[in-house]
Amino acid sequence: MARHENTVTIRKANSIGALKAAFPVMRELRQHLDLDSFLAAVAIQRKEGYEIAVLWDGDQVKAVAGYRLMTFLVCGPTMYVDDFVTTAESRDKGYGKLLFAWLYREAKRLKCEALHLDSGVHRHAAHAFYLGQRMAITSHHFSIDIS
Repeated sequence: MARHENTVTIRKANSIGALKAAFPVMRELRQHLDLDSFLAAVAIQRKEGYEIAVLWDGDQVKAVAGYRLMTFLVCGPTMYVDDFVTTAESRDKGYGKLLFAWLYREAKRLKCEALHLDSGVHRHAAHAFYLGQRMAITSHHFSIDIS
């Protein structure tokens, strides 16, 4: 498949239609969600500053990223990327790099001092991608379920 840079756009998903278009791609990462639970979660998270950036190639969504701005004592104003996924059939075609570069520029425009994300320990290809974007592994993330 040939990808033409002039057909690629990245826009925030500011409508239900855009969220519905982004959902199949997001579901590749967040397989536990159905459309209704996704829309409900996004509505709640938006109140906390969550945004979704959607990379379109023509009329097809190829990658999505969910992110929010946060301030940490350790690193100051930060863009935290909750979700970052490219469609399986579109990997290694440059879409992830384009979306990551957009996030980086957006973080810079918003005066963030850092861009952070967590990635599941089993996602080795994702780790290689992030390292290729000059990200560093700076900490371990620990969690415990409360149920």
